[in-house]
Amino acid sequence: MLDSRTIDIVKSTVPLLESANTALTEHFYRRMFRDNPELKDVFNLSHQKTGRQPAALFSAVLAYAKNIDNPAVLSAAVERIAHKHTGFAIQPEQYAIVGHHLLETIKELAPDAATPEVIDAWAQAYGALAEIFIGREEQIYQGNESKTGGWRGTRAFVVKEKQMESEQITSFLLAPADGGAVADYLPGQYLNLHLDSASLEHKEYRQYSLCQAANGREYRIAIKREPGGVASNFMHDRVQVGDTLQVLPPAGDFFMEVSTNTPVVLISGGVGQTPMRAMLDQLLKQGHQANIHWLHACENGAQHAFNNDMQQRRQAHANLNSHVWYRTPAETDQPAEDYHAEGLMDLNQVKDAIIQHGAHYYFCGPLPFMAMVKEQLSAWGIGDDRLHYEVFGPHQTL
Repeated sequence: MLDSRTIDIVKSTVPLLESANTALTEHFYRRMFRDNPELKDVFNLSHQKTGRQPAALFSAVLAYAKNIDNPAVLSAAVERIAHKHTGFAIQPEQYAIVGHHLLETIKELAPDAATPEVIDAWAQAYGALAEIFIGREEQIYQGNESKTGGWRGTRAFVVKEKQMESEQITSFLLAPADGGAVADYLPGQYLNLHLDSASLEHKEYRQYSLCQAANGREYRIAIKREPGGVASNFMHDRVQVGDTLQVLPPAGDFFMEVSTNTPVVLISGGVGQTPMRAMLDQLLKQGHQANIHWLHACENGAQHAFNNDMQQRRQAHANLNSHVWYRTPAETDQPAEDYHAEGLMDLNQVKDAIIQHGAHYYFCGPLPFMAMVKEQLSAWGIGDDRLHYEVFGPHQTL
């Protein structure tokens, strides 16, 4: 428990943090990777290059400083980050390394303001936050280990199938090398891969959404090839059927939990459909009674993953409705069969169908896409408690 003096000192540094902005976290990461290069095998360096990770960390540090007297406000963020950390197999001793570099960064960037009193207050504040994360992550580790088919750390899985689903997206079916059961998960959660190969400069941890309902036997993920993406290109080009991958247990705080009579609207853009597919799969397998709406947007038919499978599901289930937007359809794409509207997704075109009492809306895709979806749904008076979304990579708010 932090005393009032410590809380006041930390809150007094908010203007200093705001003036530094992401220069603080950029300096922090440069310093940490310089002195502890082994952590390059933990962090996604692609997010360092784009600036997404420094921006996400700065937002987290600033939010903690502003709300240090009311940490309950940050509970959702703590839960999300803790799940991410378990996907990187973060250990308690690594928090000490991060804390050291954070304090040294403050000293180096603001030597006049970083008095012993300020540094001591931030040391206490960081220590309290680290204890929260360490405790929650240990709960997740133990929970994964205690499940039927569960485990802790990495476990060897064999690639049983590798299937191109579109020009950019490939799915992988993974089964445990030991032949045992695998832990169930909630639809919307992701699988954690630890990639270690001589062809990679660093070991890489990546999270990929599970794209089918849990079945206790295997996991299916779908991966989009990203331009310059180290891990995605490795998975597309190097990993083949029969290869073995090291896998950490499923995790994630984005998942679907609805009653059988709850209308569900699944909205996706591009590869954002992967967690939606797991949700749809579970709804159909459980005989969902209420209406299900599947709304998807992509470039064209060549980039429309799982199209044939979706058409078969729609024909087999009377309560499943779909509406697809192609931004620039090709001449071979079939209107009304492959897609229903041209251009960017516009929810106004399906408003009458998807505005239903008590409906819950799940969406995933590029950030601008999700911001558009949230803005439209919120404008119709749909409360945040019925809007659920997932951001791939470092979290950003909409």
